[in-house]
Amino acid sequence: MTPVTEARRPGPRAPRAPGPKRARGRAVDHGPWFLVLPALIPILVLSVGPLLHGILLAFTDAQSGRTEPTRWIGTLNFRDLLQDTLFWESFRIGLVWAVGVTVPQFLLALGLALLLDRDLRLRPLARALAIVPWAMPEVVVGIMWRIVYNPDAGLLNETLRDLGLGDGRDWLSGLATALPAVIVVGVWAGMPQTTVALLAGLQNTPRELHEAAAVDGAGAWRRFRTVTWPALRPVALAITALNLIWNFNSFALVYVLTNGGPGGRTRLPMLFAYEEAFRYGQFGYAAAMGCVMVAAISVALAVFLAGRLRAGDTA
Repeated sequence: MTPVTEARRPGPRAPRAPGPKRARGRAVDHGPWFLVLPALIPILVLSVGPLLHGILLAFTDAQSGRTEPTRWIGTLNFRDLLQDTLFWESFRIGLVWAVGVTVPQFLLALGLALLLDRDLRLRPLARALAIVPWAMPEVVVGIMWRIVYNPDAGLLNETLRDLGLGDGRDWLSGLATALPAVIVVGVWAGMPQTTVALLAGLQNTPRELHEAAAVDGAGAWRRFRTVTWPALRPVALAITALNLIWNFNSFALVYVLTNGGPGGRTRLPMLFAYEEAFRYGQFGYAAAMGCVMVAAISVALAVFLAGRLRAGDTA
């Protein structure tokens, strides 16, 4: 008989080399935060901080020139604001201004962007001239257009007289013409930035799609509807939303042109709040106006974006 061999027992294991101890929790990498801080700190200090301070100020009776300490009055400013017909009239004017500037501004900018996207002679010069109004400060634009609208020697009235269309009028002082005249200036001043955004979207549209559609016999309108507009829709949505915000919050251009006149016909909500704060010293009341404007434009913008996105999904 063969002897039964004894099973070999494993020898002692070699000691494991000491390695780094595992952290019990998940390690947090703080590196990205240090990269974001240079951009985050100015936003917090210059945007979020003043916004929170303005919201708190809206619930106080803060006024200029007071020797008594500021008191917390709750929602009293907002209750007074609900009964302020002048503010709601300015709010209505602000909505008319925002829509009246944004819609023609987008349509004209779209046409100009389509034109500048074509292979034209002197196209670089045309593109440079198209953004000249964007490079001008709003104060300069306002002064320039005040000269154009001048009732005595303005370019517009002189042209009308030369064409035999009347003796001209005071465009910025007339109750019926002041707001349309200011809207024209707003469209002219804001059109270049919309044009640049739409032109960038057109440049990113593949040329092969246009060529394939042309080979299939699609006309210019059908190519725009089936190729250009679907590619341009995200850019158009973003720039339209931004224009609504910028136009509703306009201040400098209208302030230089009309200072809210005549008779409050061009007094935008931002101008109304400015007058309450710095002309009459009602800082708490003006802050309440600012809160209402921020809330209203946020709700309107959310509804607008939701509608556009829903329309884009169903298209």
